[in-house]
Amino acid sequence: MTENQKIPFVDLVTMHRDLEPELVAVFKRVIETAGFIGGPEVEGFEREFAAFCDTKYSVGVSSGTDALRFALTAAGVQPGDIVLTVPHTFIATTEAISQAGARLDFVDIENRTFNMDTEKLRHYLETKCALEAMTGRYVHKTLKKPVTAIVPVHLYGQVADMDPIMELAQRYKLIVIEDACQAHGAEYFSKKQNRWLKAGSIGRAAGFSFYPGKNLGACGEAGAVTTNDPEIARKVAMLRDHGQSKKYYHDVEGYNGRLDALQAGLLRVKLRHLARWNEQRRECTERYNQLLTPLSGFAVAPYEPSWSKAVYHLYVVRTENRDEFQKYLADAGVGTGIHYPIPIHLQIAYASFGWRKGDFPESEKAAEQILSLPMFAGLTATQQTRVAEAISQFSSSYVSR
Repeated sequence: MTENQKIPFVDLVTMHRDLEPELVAVFKRVIETAGFIGGPEVEGFEREFAAFCDTKYSVGVSSGTDALRFALTAAGVQPGDIVLTVPHTFIATTEAISQAGARLDFVDIENRTFNMDTEKLRHYLETKCALEAMTGRYVHKTLKKPVTAIVPVHLYGQVADMDPIMELAQRYKLIVIEDACQAHGAEYFSKKQNRWLKAGSIGRAAGFSFYPGKNLGACGEAGAVTTNDPEIARKVAMLRDHGQSKKYYHDVEGYNGRLDALQAGLLRVKLRHLARWNEQRRECTERYNQLLTPLSGFAVAPYEPSWSKAVYHLYVVRTENRDEFQKYLADAGVGTGIHYPIPIHLQIAYASFGWRKGDFPESEKAAEQILSLPMFAGLTATQQTRVAEAISQFSSSYVSR
């Protein structure tokens, strides 16, 4: 790489070029067998991904959004139920809740990890909910609807603090569906169980996305539900395939949400490399952390608690004057991203709910300050040094004003 070459935010070309013989072999195998939907490739990937996530079951579906939606429905969330999640996430999280027929509501994030603040979750449940004697359910005092589920989002490749979430879920009889769409291979140390747990193995079920830019990405759209519950796995398998228990026998009205055999085969190839890629991301993170330490007054590096083994789907820093900073990096040939610039509660799509600026201040502050730096398996030390040098140059000029 020459000094003047741009540093991409993510490089998907090199990865696929390196794997080209294996990926082409999958394509040929699918073409030769004409097994385009279901079959050995899908079953093989489901088996291998379940093993990777330390779960009994994995059910391949067409996207991460479908994975979350099907998991919620299969776990028993009913139309009109309230499901809690965070406002600082991609809209697919809340789409899945709404499309499952539920009413979404929010708990703000913790300002260091960007994940659900468990104390604010506790406060929500203790102050906004009341036990309904006749049904034994906890009902929102104002909305008069049962609160039945929580969707913690393992954002940027780091698992939310799950022990207190699971404790509250047990106390308030709530279903926990993990949004693990950015957390393939991330781990959480549970003090309660005294062991490390994989993302996707902690709640009743979890949704994963294999969008191309993810740590484990397809060459198109794909997703999966992981669970240890055989009934949830069975229901998700029906929901993804028009509600069929077997061909032309429809137990429920379902969806067309199947995982293509070609994508499953490509994911099987990539899954064999995922642990190595995740380790490369962690190495890149350590290098960034060292390079940015002298600039900590300007750009705050990601925070990783002792109970977390993050896989850094994104490397996100916080800084003042983010927009000018991003433009400077772009002019210097450094690609960046913003994940995400507008919290969900302030999106036009949810204007009818009546949320206002100031309702979830930590999410709003994060949206104004965060910037994602280049992060991908194969990112070189030279590239990272150039990124840090550009940040240092902007920091110096910014401070001297």
